[in-house]
Amino acid sequence: MDIEKWIVVTPGIRGGKPCVAGTRISVYDILEYLAGGMTEQEILDDFPDLRVEHIRASLAFAAQRERSLAA
Repeated sequence: MDIEKWIVVTPGIRGGKPCVAGTRISVYDILEYLAGGMTEQEILDDFPDLRVEHIRASLAFAAQRERSLAA
């Protein structure tokens, strides 16, 4: 998956947190929704600008970051 296509870090947007490209929805937000029990479909219903690829890229981004911290 080409994570950089879907997840971007822009200084001045959400404090430089990684966000879904073209939105102010952070990877952290998506992870919190999933951890809180929301399904992918519920997230997509609540945020019409999101696509399933954005959720999957957020998960891949978090996994990649965790791998780099563990190394």
